[in-house]
Amino acid sequence: MSSVLFDAPGPKSRIRHRIYAVAGIVVVLALIAFVVYRFADSGQFAGRKWEWLQYAQVQRDLGAAVVATLEAFALGAVFAMVFGAIFAAGRLSDRAWLRGICTFVVEFFRAIPLLILMFVFYYGLPTFGVQTSPLFAVVLGLTLYNGSVLAEVFRAGVLSLPKGQSEAAYALGMRKTQVMFTVLLPQAIRAMLPSIISQLVVLLKDTALGFLVTYPELLYYARYIGTQGAFGRPIVPSTLVAAAIYIVLCLLLTALATYLEKRNRRNKKHIETTDNRAEQIVQGAAAGGGAVGGAAGT
Repeated sequence: MSSVLFDAPGPKSRIRHRIYAVAGIVVVLALIAFVVYRFADSGQFAGRKWEWLQYAQVQRDLGAAVVATLEAFALGAVFAMVFGAIFAAGRLSDRAWLRGICTFVVEFFRAIPLLILMFVFYYGLPTFGVQTSPLFAVVLGLTLYNGSVLAEVFRAGVLSLPKGQSEAAYALGMRKTQVMFTVLLPQAIRAMLPSIISQLVVLLKDTALGFLVTYPELLYYARYIGTQGAFGRPIVPSTLVAAAIYIVLCLLLTALATYLEKRNRRNKKHIETTDNRAEQIVQGAAAGGGAVGGAAGT
C-alpha cells in the first residue's frame, strides 16, 4: 500500500534496508564492545573497584539516594501535571488577557534551561533573603520547566478533541471551567498519555541535575562514592550502577504507562460494546413498538 507521503518499498529497497539495519547493529555492537574492552583494560571491572557494593552502610545510603530521587520525581511530576493543566486551560481561555499571561509564563519557562532555574532558586533566592533547600530548588525547577512542556501537550490534546464534546457539555448548562476540567482535560490526558509519559521519563532523568545544587539524589551519591580513595576511587563502576538504576526506573515507568494504556483501551472497548448493545435494544424496542402499533391499527 502507498500514500501521498510514503511509498511502500519494493523488494530491492527492502533488501537494502535490511543491509543498512544489519550494518547499523554491527557498528553499535562494535562501539559497545570497544567501550567494554577499554573499561576492562583500565581495570574498571576489577574486584576492588566493586567491593563498595558489599558494605551494608553503602547499600543503605544507596537506597536512601534512590528514595530521594523518587521523592523529587514524585513531587515534580504531581506539581508539573497540575501546573500544566492550569496553564493549558488558561491558554485556551476566552479572555485575551488571561491567554496572554499564560502564554508568556509557559513560553518563558520553556525557554530557560532547567539547570539555570535550579541555580536561580538555590543560589539566587538567598540573596533576597529567601532561604531555600536543595529539594525545594529541584522540585520547583522541575515543576516550572516540565509543567510548561506539559501545558503544551494538554493544549494540543484538548484541541484535537471533536468540538461536539464541548458543545454537548455547554448544552447541558456547564460553565467553561467545568467543561475544561470535567470533560475535555480528562479525555486529553488519555489521548496524550504516551507524550505525557515520555515527558515524565524526561523529568525522572532531570532529577540527576539536582547533584549540582547538592541535592543528595542518586547521581550525587554515585559521585561521592566514586571519589573515595578507600574503595579505589570507583567513579566508573559507581556511574554504571547509577545508570543501571535509572534505566530500571525508566523501564518501570514505561511499563506502568503501557499497563494504563491497555486498561484504557479495554475500558473504551467495553464502553463501545455497551453503547452498541444499548442502541440495538432501543432499535429493537422501537421496531417492536412499531409492529405492535401497526397490528393494533389493523
